Amino acid sequence: MLKNDLFLRAARGEATERTPVWLMRQAGRILPEYRALRARLSGFKELVETPELAAEVTIQPIDALDVDAAIIFSDILVVPDAMGLRYEMVEARGPLFPETIKSAADIDKLRIPDPEEGLGYVLEALRITKKALNGRVPLIGFAGAPWTLLAYMVEGHGSKTFSKARGMLYREPALAHQLLAKITATTIAYLKAQVAAGAQVVQIFDSWAGTLPPAHYTEFSARYIAEITEALAPLVPVTVFAKGAWWAVPEFAATACRTIGLDWNQDPAQVRQQAGNKTLQGNLDPCALYGTREQVKAATETMLRQFAGGPHIANLGHGVYPDTDPDNVRVFVDTVKGWRG
Repeated sequence: MLKNDLFLRAARGEATERTPVWLMRQAGRILPEYRALRARLSGFKELVETPELAAEVTIQPIDALDVDAAIIFSDILVVPDAMGLRYEMVEARGPLFPETIKSAADIDKLRIPDPEEGLGYVLEALRITKKALNGRVPLIGFAGAPWTLLAYMVEGHGSKTFSKARGMLYREPALAHQLLAKITATTIAYLKAQVAAGAQVVQIFDSWAGTLPPAHYTEFSARYIAEITEALAPLVPVTVFAKGAWWAVPEFAATACRTIGLDWNQDPAQVRQQAGNKTLQGNLDPCALYGTREQVKAATETMLRQFAGGPHIANLGHGVYPDTDPDNVRVFVDTVKGWRG
């Protein structure tokens, strides 16, 4: 039994007494508790792959920020890792794949893992977190969208352009679809296992959606997201967050997703017209949290007014930046909680 079910009700499109609030990347470097724990470890992957520690970090922002939902501490790249394409997390540089996907033979080597075998550490972290939360707030599971995972698997690292990955879509579209289908099958099994382990909502992160032209986005991303939402929607509410893909809102509105996440460049009123009865999530500019306390409060209230007229989950338009003052994050959270517009 949930003590605070505001987020879950909003994610279902139900009426709530106030707007629920959480932040993408709320479990992380903005919190001194996280930095202290991280400093004791060999690196990011040790934290992600140690269920007890991942659970501890997941719960930290519930204690420190009093947000309305917890999101499991993990990484979108655990999926290609479990498929057999190992990644490293290089300090101050980000993810790195020593080997990349270049051919059909490379794709054939990838497996569709049993989630308990390949990703059991995430599932165990979910189980531990769910028990430790004891109904305080709902627990969110997540995965990367197939296109975003392909982008890393082909490029080998983060990129401003993802030109190698995007080039594959032009040169070898059949190869891209072969890889996307395998990622999608893995992701569906993984998210279903997350639900079985305790996730009450799942979110799909398409971090590099905005690198694609609209026609390619429809062909190489939105269709696979639709397949995932169709498979998961009978189990839990599904949120889709596609950064930079403002043109895709009508496509998401036609899927089985329940919530559409907005980045900070999208107009909530316009999206509300396109999204029908979907719940909207977002979308304060993360840089607004660099302002004074008064400026953060004013920016948050402006955002809340823009989402009037339908179900809303307050959040940022992307993850909270690591050098953000936690006190300003609390101003954001408290302003949302006090809003009765």
